[in-house]
Amino acid sequence: MATSTAARKIEDSPYPQLDAIVEQVIKANADRNDREGRFPRENLLALAEAGWTGILNEPRFGGLGLGHVDFAEAAYRIGQADASSGLVFVMHVGAAQTINLFGSDDQKERWLKADGGRLLGTYSTSERATGGHWWYNLSEASRDGEDYRLNADKSFTTSSGQADFYVAQTRSPGAKDQADIIFFIVDGKAEGIQSRPWEALGVRANHSGAISYKNVHVPKRDRLGAEGQGKEIIYDGVSPVYLIGLGAVWEGLARGVLNAAVAHTTGFVHKDRNKSLSDYQAIRQELGAAKVLVESLRPWRIELAHKLDELWRAGKPQSEILIPLTEFKVHAAEVANKVASSALTVTGGYGYHRGPIERAFRDARAAIAMGPSNIIAREWIGKAQVGLPLELFYEGGE
Repeated sequence: MATSTAARKIEDSPYPQLDAIVEQVIKANADRNDREGRFPRENLLALAEAGWTGILNEPRFGGLGLGHVDFAEAAYRIGQADASSGLVFVMHVGAAQTINLFGSDDQKERWLKADGGRLLGTYSTSERATGGHWWYNLSEASRDGEDYRLNADKSFTTSSGQADFYVAQTRSPGAKDQADIIFFIVDGKAEGIQSRPWEALGVRANHSGAISYKNVHVPKRDRLGAEGQGKEIIYDGVSPVYLIGLGAVWEGLARGVLNAAVAHTTGFVHKDRNKSLSDYQAIRQELGAAKVLVESLRPWRIELAHKLDELWRAGKPQSEILIPLTEFKVHAAEVANKVASSALTVTGGYGYHRGPIERAFRDARAAIAMGPSNIIAREWIGKAQVGLPLELFYEGGE
């Protein structure tokens, strides 16, 4: 990671370039992609061509060599325009960062640098049998000489059927127990991968559908890390970048829908009274309460992202701040839902119509359920607060 990252200010370029992509491409496509359930490939291609999908990758592997502060800021800005695109972006950068942290130079060349950095990656972790406990798999890889065979049914995989590669987890061949986990980089074109359609209330464009791996051949060179190292990868590779990115997208949604509500309430005039909606005290108070909630997120996000960068530079486990990152995700999800609800309230029938405010209201609901769901996450936080173990893999804790 470039040592200059710590000194970067989020107002520095290249943000004008990113803002142009958000305004001219991502925002322009958002309503159509939502209506049609259309995967936002054009959006991700525009981000890739500008280098943003390689934001955390080293320059020698075609990346920008930036840090989590910049990544989270980018996720926030994308989320203001379209949560679906924000989530696809976060899952891709998370998958790439897991390869950055635990992968070989050969893997980085073939999956991160290849095709000018245009390959799209994602996580493929959760299984229907274990529900919101996405880290806990029942599937188990088998051996094929020095290579592997993957048989697994995954329940929610963002960019399912669209990704060029999947960072997938399962139990190691002959696993000793449920914590004996292995990770693979799976070629999206490999024979035996089958995805199913994504039909959902919100984030309809992120294609977070079920995906099956049926006897999929995975070469040894695409095992990520060592056999049995999967638990470490979950804690220190997958979770931190995912949580900061996820929270940033929901913060962006909250900011975007609040801006839309302010624009409508200041611009719409009741002709019978010659007053705009914002002339009513009740409307202003609703907007004020929403503004306070949104402002609570930015300083926290920047602080956590700086800490992730510090840990990364020092070569320390990023799971050191797993609970604070989880707290940020919970709060961002709840803020997004409350602010979207307030926006719908103050805009009345206009907000209820199909469009950006109504879309944000539907999209925000996904924030509560995305793993760790807010219910599960609050239990993690409560246990940490009273000194109890998390019990992620073993009853009674580790």
